[in-house]
Amino acid sequence: MKNPTPKLIALISASIISVSMLIIFLIFKILFTGSVSWLIVLIAPVLIFVIGYFVFYNLVEKFVYRKIKLIYKSISDTKLSNDNKPLESIAKNVSLIDDAESSVIDWQKSKTRELIKQKKLDKFRKEFLGNVFHELKTPIFNIQGYLETLIEGGIYDKNINLKFAKKASKNVERMAEIVDDLQMIANLQDGSFALTKEKFDITELVKEIIESMEVRAKKKKNKLEIKEGCNKSFIVVADREMIHQGLNNLITNALKYGKENGKTQIGLYDMNENILVEVSDNGIGIDKKHLPRIFERFYRIDKNRSRKLGGTGLGLSIVKHIIEAHKQTINVRSSPGVGTTFGFTLKKS
Repeated sequence: MKNPTPKLIALISASIISVSMLIIFLIFKILFTGSVSWLIVLIAPVLIFVIGYFVFYNLVEKFVYRKIKLIYKSISDTKLSNDNKPLESIAKNVSLIDDAESSVIDWQKSKTRELIKQKKLDKFRKEFLGNVFHELKTPIFNIQGYLETLIEGGIYDKNINLKFAKKASKNVERMAEIVDDLQMIANLQDGSFALTKEKFDITELVKEIIESMEVRAKKKKNKLEIKEGCNKSFIVVADREMIHQGLNNLITNALKYGKENGKTQIGLYDMNENILVEVSDNGIGIDKKHLPRIFERFYRIDKNRSRKLGGTGLGLSIVKHIIEAHKQTINVRSSPGVGTTFGFTLKKS
């Protein structure tokens, strides 16, 4: 008998006592003839059953089930905010203990998941703050060093005054870039950044970006082109400036980590309701263990190499938030030594 109701507990308890009393009265009747009348033998157990039933029912209801109801109500109220389930509909179930047991198990699982999620978020926050401090610390220390040198007399030395002032200015620009990128991500995350959607030819935008990066691609001896068979006109609905920045970040990334005499290709594919845009390179590739975190802010696979190549470490995170702000998806596939492909979708006009 699993999880009985108060009525069932009272019924069983009263039955056991009344049957026991019936047996006792029968024994007395047999052993001591005439000591107990048959009326008492038959009526007393019935009265004991009735009285016992109400006593046990009230005791169980008062001292056990009220406590269970309080616990159950607390759990149900907690679930109400998460699952939007009315408490009244839950409370009307047949077995309160069954519901309470199930709710306690669900509540425990939910709290465990929340705890694991919270620990991951805490770890992410610590890493994020550590990365922010590290990224800002370098330019701050550089600026401090340059200014101290100038203050201590370097400002009068024509060989270093302008040189150090330019270096300090360059580090200030780097700090400003980091702050601007972080502000953009925050705005995209909380929805305060209003997208200006319009119809435009995504292929023409790709050609525009390729043309603007022609010098950088030649310097890297990298062939930057639209993939064969993909040079078709596709009209999409999106924020053109945001998509321009996202594509610019992806192509810059491909050129940065692509190998010399390599190839960077942009593919455009019709996916019925959406257009798939892919940026591929045949560079160093990304190990499988890094792929789940590649879009995190400041996440760098090879930190030393990444900083030498420049950038704020926020490029891919910005791209992800831009695409998600358009209610679309972005993904990555890569193999070390083979190359990397970033792909995202845009709504087709």
